[in-house]
Amino acid sequence: MIVEIFSAENAVIKHIKQLSRRKYRDKHKEYMIEGVRILCDALENRQRIKYAVFCDALYRAAGGENLLKQLAEQGVKVYHTTEKLYGEIAETESPQGIMAILPRIEMCLEQLPKKKNSFYVLLDRIQDPGNLGTIIRTADSAGVDAILLTKGCVDLYNPKTIRATMGSIFHLPIFMLEDSQEGISFLKNNQIKILTTSLDAVSYHYEVDYRQDVVIVVGNEANGVSSTWMDAADALVKIPIPGKAESLNVSVAASIVLYEAVRQRMR
Repeated sequence: MIVEIFSAENAVIKHIKQLSRRKYRDKHKEYMIEGVRILCDALENRQRIKYAVFCDALYRAAGGENLLKQLAEQGVKVYHTTEKLYGEIAETESPQGIMAILPRIEMCLEQLPKKKNSFYVLLDRIQDPGNLGTIIRTADSAGVDAILLTKGCVDLYNPKTIRATMGSIFHLPIFMLEDSQEGISFLKNNQIKILTTSLDAVSYHYEVDYRQDVVIVVGNEANGVSSTWMDAADALVKIPIPGKAESLNVSVAASIVLYEAVRQRMR
């Protein structure tokens, strides 16, 4: 069943407008995804969708009508609104005409997936949503088992972050660390090797062994990894920069180190 919405004062429209701000995403423990592809990814990965909102632009988007059919088959509540009202709540500049509201998934460290030679990434105070989303996508591609985010990272559920993940946010568990010391203790107690990127490291990223339980720590764009994680590291690594640039973009640096780990692990 599709419910029509014609007023900007409708509670659904007002609620979605609130979710554009982090404090309301935190308050309601919900977030928004937008576009045909990412909604299809959410359905394929059995994400719980609370409800969806669409406008007639969806009928002009590739796969739009089929997506509506899938939502109906899975019993998702769907609202139809005007293109004008949809434009007022859309986060993208060229919306495809559909969005959905999902509940946030929150997990504790005890739920961290463990297996032989576990492979994790920890992101320390990453500030740019595009960087965060890109690293999540790269980690997904590299077969990482889980991602950990320290307090001070940009909001995982920022719409720009969500878009940059290209659906990878649904493929692997992501944990929020409110207390870095607690996270360090957990990793140490579980014999997980902490490898931290640092411009001051002696070893290059290809000179260390990633073929064990390991977490790769990547730090803030401006200041790098915090002293807390630097001090906890079992090894510091750096990427050679023979050119004149002072540093690499954090998402590029993360990709280089992650794929060295992939190369070693595929032997």
